[in-house]
This record gives sequence, structure tokens and C-alpha cells, in this order.
Amino acid sequence: MKELLSFYSGKRVFVTGHTGFKGAWLCRILVDAGAEVTGYALLPNTEPNLYHLSDLEGSMNSIIGDVRDFSHLQRVFQQTRPEIVFHLAAQPIVRAGYQDPVGTYGTNVMGTVHILECVRQSDTVRSMVNVTTDKVYQNKEWVWGYRESDRLDGFDPYSNSKSCSELVSGCYVRSFFADAHIPLCTMRAGNVIGGGDFAPDRILPDCIRSVISGEKIFLRNPFSVRPYQHVLEPLMAYLLVAKRQMEDAHIAGSYNIGPDVCDCITTGALADLFCEAWGENVSWTHNCERNAPHEANCLRLDHMKIREAIGWSPRWHVDTAVEKTVAWVKAWLQGENIAAVMREQIKSYAEVVEYVG
Repeated sequence: MKELLSFYSGKRVFVTGHTGFKGAWLCRILVDAGAEVTGYALLPNTEPNLYHLSDLEGSMNSIIGDVRDFSHLQRVFQQTRPEIVFHLAAQPIVRAGYQDPVGTYGTNVMGTVHILECVRQSDTVRSMVNVTTDKVYQNKEWVWGYRESDRLDGFDPYSNSKSCSELVSGCYVRSFFADAHIPLCTMRAGNVIGGGDFAPDRILPDCIRSVISGEKIFLRNPFSVRPYQHVLEPLMAYLLVAKRQMEDAHIAGSYNIGPDVCDCITTGALADLFCEAWGENVSWTHNCERNAPHEANCLRLDHMKIREAIGWSPRWHVDTAVEKTVAWVKAWLQGENIAAVMREQIKSYAEVVEYVG
């Protein structure tokens, strides 16, 4: 782990979506590793938000911009001359995709085209990771995990736009990057949880908001199965893949980043873990929502490809992930230094990681 993080010291790293949940955690890791980080994103869309809480302002180059604005993105990219690119900027909520499909496709598809075009025109980029989702697959409600060779065809606007992002990435690899020797990976992570996620329509953030306000926890679909994992699991995989493909371009490709089978659990089971970790006799109840937009009932990922290719495997089971999330939230409510809490959880994760990078 120490070798992996020391690799980023002094590297020029470009992160789209740095003001979001995963982006802020990633930038906290990179800044502490000594990287020269430029972030490009919209202003945080929640209050509170992790970007401000994590004390990143002043320690990285933060540019407020929209990935749909190609000319602005291009100017910033040319000025910062990155060596490594992590593309996280997205409209990431399934239900929001139903409400604004045009905006969702604009951000998730054309935003990807724009950052790929910036990389194509660059003479400095040596590695890129495009972060997509476990929902890119045509969901057949299988009980086994989807593999990277399975068909891409997300059902809803969010999922489908991420499938399109995968296809666009593949086109750029075949048409431009292979000849230019620019390795690109697309990474399909499961449902991430962790401290600092304040987004709407996500299970644990909704649970947290309910208990803080003293309200009952309601679940729309407690029987849906998802591959839940702590946010540090995919982030460390992104960092590992970006490093390894920079050293060996044959590593580049598409990878699932998911938990073990035992951690693909129902929403109700996740809420049970949350209630147990929170204490104070909190509980949840089923609120059946009529005419709700379609969401998959069962979704699992097979992560054997990345395990075999570079030795990555999940380290924290879902109960630990929930416990870490609750600990983060309670530290925040008590006014503790959030950057310090994040560093401590990153250190705790690093202690159980066996791969060396």
C-alpha cells in the first residue's frame, strides 16, 4: 500500500468530479500522497458536502466547470498538462436520470467524449481511468455476478448513459489511444457507501437523514440485492490500475470492482446493519411506493478478472463498511476534524491491504 501511494508523489493528476462524494475521498488520498491534483467539477450540489468538510480547498487546484463545456475543459486541461486522469464526473442517481434524461446523457456521454478528446490531444497523459458503474450491464436478474464480457445495455437513462460511456471509451481506445500508447481502463464499481455521502435517493444517506431528524426510516424496496462496498474499495482499485497500466499497457481494459458474494445483500439487510451500528433502538419499515420507476431487483458483480490480472480483492466486508460509515457520521455530528477522520479510515484500510501495487 505504501508503494502504491508513494507512486503518486509529484505526479500531475486530473480528477473530474472532485467535489462529489467519491471524488473528494479520492482527492484526499492523492493530496496526502503528495500528488499535484487538479479537480474539475461543478460546485457541490448538497449542503453539507464532503469536499468542503475534507479540507481540500487550498491544497489542490480546484476548477469549477462543467464537463459539457468542452472549450473550458480543454483550456484547463492544456494548462495543467496532467499525467494521470481519473474521470468521475457524472449525474450518478438512477431516479434523477428519469427526471432529466437529457441532462443525464449530456453529462455522462458527452462529458466522457470531451475528457477523452482532451486526452487524445494531450502529449502528457500516460494513464486514464474512466469510472462507470455496475449498472452498465443488461440486467437479466441473474443470481450470479455479471462479468466484463456480458452485454452492456443499462435499462434506465442513468445506467444506459454509463453503458454509452463504456462504448465511447472503447471506440477511443481502438481509434486513437492504442496507436498513441495511452492506456485506458473503464472501472465498474458496485454500490459504494461511506462517510460524507449526502446525496438524495441513496439508502444509507436516507437512513442517516432520518435518524438525525428523529424520523422513521422508510425503505422503498427492502428486498433488492446490491453489491455494497465501502468507498475506499473502488478508489484503491482505481489508483492501483492507473499505476499498473502506466507501467504495463497490457493491464488496460474493463474491470468490475465489487464485493465478495457474501456482501451482496438486500437493502433491508443493509438497513439492519445500519440500525445495529447506530444503536439508540432505531429501526426501519417498508414503504411500498406505487408507480415507482424501474430499478433492478438483483445485481451482483464478478471481480475475478481484476483479482487475476493485478491481485486486487475486497478487504472490508459490508458490516465493517457500515460501521466505518456510522463512525464517520457520528464524528461529524460531534464536530471532529473530518480530514483527520478520513485519514484515519484510509490508514485503517491500508493496514488490511495485501497488494503492494
